[in-house]
Amino acid sequence: MFANNPFADLATVISPGLIQAYVVLMFILVVGGTIIDMIHKKSATYFFDKAEKAKASRERELGGGEKNAILIKTIAHDVLTSGEFCSQKRRVSHLFTMYGFVTFIATTIIMVFGFPTSDTPAPTILPLLWHLGALMVCFGGYWFWFFIRVDVSAEGVPWHRIVRADMFILSLLGTTTFGFLWSVFQAAGGGALTTVFLALFIIASAVLFGGVLWSKFAHMFFKPAAAYQKRIIKADGSRENLPDLGDLTDPALQKKFPDIPEYMGTTPAYMGLGIKREKPRHY
Repeated sequence: MFANNPFADLATVISPGLIQAYVVLMFILVVGGTIIDMIHKKSATYFFDKAEKAKASRERELGGGEKNAILIKTIAHDVLTSGEFCSQKRRVSHLFTMYGFVTFIATTIIMVFGFPTSDTPAPTILPLLWHLGALMVCFGGYWFWFFIRVDVSAEGVPWHRIVRADMFILSLLGTTTFGFLWSVFQAAGGGALTTVFLALFIIASAVLFGGVLWSKFAHMFFKPAAAYQKRIIKADGSRENLPDLGDLTDPALQKKFPDIPEYMGTTPAYMGLGIKREKPRHY
């Protein structure tokens, strides 16, 4: 069952050209939505302006080798392994969702354009990976929604509370869940249920790829760039918006600012500020 190309079976009912046109349309919506999001929120302008301001205060010029090393580290740590998450459960959930989504999308494109009909059967590995990708997204996404998201040490949000920012994860879960169920019932000759889940699959995917302006979809494109820029700023000694406060444990600095009470924290970032250190929230 999982070895069948669901799009080739669908091509017996819907024209392969129409299926391919839908995939192309979704791609256009993602690109267009991301560009409009950048213009509307001025995120790209803010990013580059922030980089220029930081560059003006840098203490040294980084060489090409150092920048390449930082780029590789960013890709390995922040992109491929999602090392920015403090919570290991959140990190594992994110990795399952991310790699499952990439696998699901990649195999969809290959099967739709490379093996559109049963006359050109797809290698068994492709539909297997397509179904596996859908299950990986479901595992990571539902774990996050019902167990991690509601944890008070993370977000502490009830599972039934939905806001606009949840559009991405919910439409993603809908796309993979309904797509998987459509394929299962189609292979089993499910009749009406096949049509129902196909319709839900199409609607969920349209919301996912067409709702870039109202979801966190575009965030995934800026996240690696922001992580890379953060490492560059740290490496060249430049500062973003905060002044250099110096060593807050220095008695001379504390004498200069007598209104600063004794520190209550345990790390230099809290020393001399009179701020009680709280347990960090894990996202």
